[in-house]
Amino acid sequence: MTREAAWELLKTYNKDPFHLQHALTVEGVMRWYARDLGYGGEEDFWGIVGLLHDIDFEQYPDEHCIKAPELLRAAGAGEALIHGVCSHGYELTVEVKPEHPMEKVLYAVDELTGLIWAAAIIRPSKSVQDLEVKSVKKKYKVPNFAAGCSRTVIEKGAAMLGWDLDTLMEKTILAMRSCEGRVNALLPGSP
Repeated sequence: MTREAAWELLKTYNKDPFHLQHALTVEGVMRWYARDLGYGGEEDFWGIVGLLHDIDFEQYPDEHCIKAPELLRAAGAGEALIHGVCSHGYELTVEVKPEHPMEKVLYAVDELTGLIWAAAIIRPSKSVQDLEVKSVKKKYKVPNFAAGCSRTVIEKGAAMLGWDLDTLMEKTILAMRSCEGRVNALLPGSP
């Protein structure tokens, strides 16, 4: 599946600008991690999995990661892409375990990108460009800040990768910095 086809497919099932922004952000973060972890040859695949990871969330929130295989297969997606997408719902909605490093990264960063974004938009710059780990950690410790972003999932994801929380946060901030301009250009009106 090409990136263009994946973007059109995502927009078939997702209209909310917040969901589109999240998908683009996770795509960019996954591309950065592919390069950073030595999987640069798979960057497009990592990015497409990131872009499509919440394909079923907007229209089928009660079947998140359950409806995705049907939607993806109908569009001709391969089983590796489907497994990657579904694995971020591990022990939440499905029992598809993250196995490949790409899947572990997706599991770890999905919730964290939301928390980092929430921390960035309350800054004067409304940007991750000047956001530091210490600011994210301070917000992370406040349970009602970005309450929808599961700290348990973030911590499990860091453990899957064999990293401490600071390392995961630092890398994910860097990854978000790398794609923020592109995301904003693709979705005018986003911070």
